[in-house]
Amino acid sequence: MDILAGVLVGLVAALHVYILVMEMFLWQKKPGLSFHGFDPEMARATAAMAANQGLYNGFLAAGLVWGLIAADPTGFRAQVFFLSCVIVAGVYGAVTANRRILVAQALPGALALAAVLIAQ
Repeated sequence: MDILAGVLVGLVAALHVYILVMEMFLWQKKPGLSFHGFDPEMARATAAMAANQGLYNGFLAAGLVWGLIAADPTGFRAQVFFLSCVIVAGVYGAVTANRRILVAQALPGALALAAVLIAQ
């Protein structure tokens, strides 16, 4: 179960690196436009906000990577904290922006958190 938990945490971290790239660097380009579904004008108007969101997703990814490489109990605690943040952000995003975020962000975070807690 330790390996499964580590893989799931790594996948959640990779997901948040992907979101960082889409929001910070590709928001106004073709991949970013299809990612969020905005027209070029709306993407231009929201680019600074998206870059800020992308940065926060990068912090989540960095915290999860830290949790993977740090020795326990720090690694375990970091994983639990940052996965909890991922879940809260996903639920909040689903309520305030798009329900799809619940499945795309909160569910993977919850599965990884469950695996981490079971593996402990």
